[in-house]
Amino acid sequence: MIIERDGASRLTLDAIARESGISKGGLMHQFRTKEAVLKALLDHQIAYFEDFYRGYMDEHAASQSQPQLAAQIATLREFLARPHSVDFAIIGAAAHEPGLLSMSQKIDAARAEAIKAEAADPDLAILRWAAARGLAITSLLGMCPVSPEERDRLFDRLMDDARWTALADAAPAGRKGEDR
Repeated sequence: MIIERDGASRLTLDAIARESGISKGGLMHQFRTKEAVLKALLDHQIAYFEDFYRGYMDEHAASQSQPQLAAQIATLREFLARPHSVDFAIIGAAAHEPGLLSMSQKIDAARAEAIKAEAADPDLAILRWAAARGLAITSLLGMCPVSPEERDRLFDRLMDDARWTALADAAPAGRKGEDR
């Protein structure tokens, strides 16, 4: 993909047409601007991960004490399992037009509230989610300080509710959700 190989500044309609083998006119019939291409890529990503999230919830929610958190961590793990060229388009979109990420931000805000609502210790649940996001983002950017094997072990640990129960039980009373 152009962004992954050449950087976000090199993503132009001419480059997209050349790379895809579509005439620029044909491309512009579908997408009038580079922003429209980026929005379509972002919408595709959001739809894919929303489907993955819903499928995970349908299959595993009943067996999880914190299904929203588990689904989010599993979705981030899935994010790393897929090829990253479209992810670089999203980074390009964020750099070029931050407003394109508003839908993703709304989804994340709603998911954060759902994670907090189901947790005995909302702060710990958000911390686990943030750790998984950090592993995913640093891996995508090639900045993850741990090996892929260690990263997988860390994801397993983040998913393992039993390993977090003692911490949640030890949380101060005001942090356990009584004040929600």
